[in-house]
Amino acid sequence: MNTPTLSKGQLFINGQWRDAADGAVAATFNPATELEIMKVAQATLGDVNDAVDAAHEAFENGEWRKMGPHHKARVLNRIGDLIEENADELAALESMDMGKPLAFARHFDIQFIADLFHFYAGVASGQLGGATRQVTPSETGNMPLAYTRKEPLGVIAAITPFNFPMILSCTKIAPALAAGNTFIHKPASATPLTALRMAEIFKEAGLPDGTFNVVTGSGRTVGNALVEHPKVKKIAFTGSTEVGKGILKQSSESLKKVTLELGGKSAHIIFDDADIKQAAQNASLAAFFNKGEFCMAGTRLLVQRSVYDEVLTELVEATKGLVIGDPLDMATTFGPQVDEGARDNCAKYVDIALEEGARLVMGGKPMTVDGKGYYFEPTILADVDNKSRVAQEEIFGPVLAVIPFDTEEEAIALANDSEYGLAAGVQTQNLGRAHRVAHAMEAGMVWVNTWGQFDSALPFGGYKASGIGREMGIEAMESYTQNKSVYVSLD
Repeated sequence: MNTPTLSKGQLFINGQWRDAADGAVAATFNPATELEIMKVAQATLGDVNDAVDAAHEAFENGEWRKMGPHHKARVLNRIGDLIEENADELAALESMDMGKPLAFARHFDIQFIADLFHFYAGVASGQLGGATRQVTPSETGNMPLAYTRKEPLGVIAAITPFNFPMILSCTKIAPALAAGNTFIHKPASATPLTALRMAEIFKEAGLPDGTFNVVTGSGRTVGNALVEHPKVKKIAFTGSTEVGKGILKQSSESLKKVTLELGGKSAHIIFDDADIKQAAQNASLAAFFNKGEFCMAGTRLLVQRSVYDEVLTELVEATKGLVIGDPLDMATTFGPQVDEGARDNCAKYVDIALEEGARLVMGGKPMTVDGKGYYFEPTILADVDNKSRVAQEEIFGPVLAVIPFDTEEEAIALANDSEYGLAAGVQTQNLGRAHRVAHAMEAGMVWVNTWGQFDSALPFGGYKASGIGREMGIEAMESYTQNKSVYVSLD
């Protein structure tokens, strides 16, 4: 595979590339080789203000907000087409920057974000209109004209994480642009490369200057400045629950709209009437996809006691099929953690689990490939107590806790005994049970006899401490628009 061309690592503000005001830069590293990839600009408060001013000016006086719906749709469709045309380059940048296996980035992430822009092109073209309403006639008997309009909010700022840099930015960018807003993106410090390349694609597609801006840098400087800025009308954040709570508090000062996609500790239930071999394959995928750096990971596996040992055996066999290696090798299915701290956090939780009485079935140790990389073995812990730390706290790595249960009622109670409620899964061949349990689980998305299936048309978001609001689907447009009612007297 050819090495992708790297951008200059600058800020993208008002359609132009520029250095940070004070020239500050920070390195981004390849977690598989531990080597520096490039240096990236670290925005100052002044740079953030310039980006917000550019986006605000573009919203108030620029083309995008006023552009006709079909013209907007053409630009969004062109973005989707360019993503597909540059798929190999984007996938390689994603793989280099965060350790995602290239095969996954190329065949899942890229196609998904292209589909997002094509989907929201359709929304922009035909599904954003308001509606006329029947209201009480006037005293003269005339029927007033009453209707609603959906209007954009203004400047949107997104603060996105390292684990799915393209997907979890585009789930925000695409609907925000479809609604006519302007945008500022603050990517994760560890994974800025695809954010910078996407800015080039947006410009090539014909997005007017100032409509989309990228400011790289620390959350403490850039993220806080965006959250506190009075001209930013909405914050869209994906990340930890702790940081999300802080953003919610900060945003309240200026009454910003906020959507938060936060942590998870998703329960995955295998009943004794499931196809055990397929259920184990699904459980391994749920826990170890994207090396466990997946907020929807099924990291609490609840298994009915009558098939508990059989599931563990099949689970180990399924997990042995993972190919651990260089993420840029298309054969690799399991790459390194994003950095040394993430790897060490996995080791810490395995030690905690063993102290709490869990049984180590597989994995449990850091490792390297050719002597390099922040890898952690796919790890299975059995006989876990659902009240233990390893079952209740988000590890964000390839550490799976397996918990036994006896009855359907017990399984539901265990599944819902968590502060989180992002995703959940059910493995059963009983159709009635599948619906009954899916309805009872406190989670924003439930998969039955599968895991990790998404579509642009389906909304996604969490219950409880897993977040506020929804991304994707037509439902996402509610958080990027505001409703106006117009009442016209015909007397």
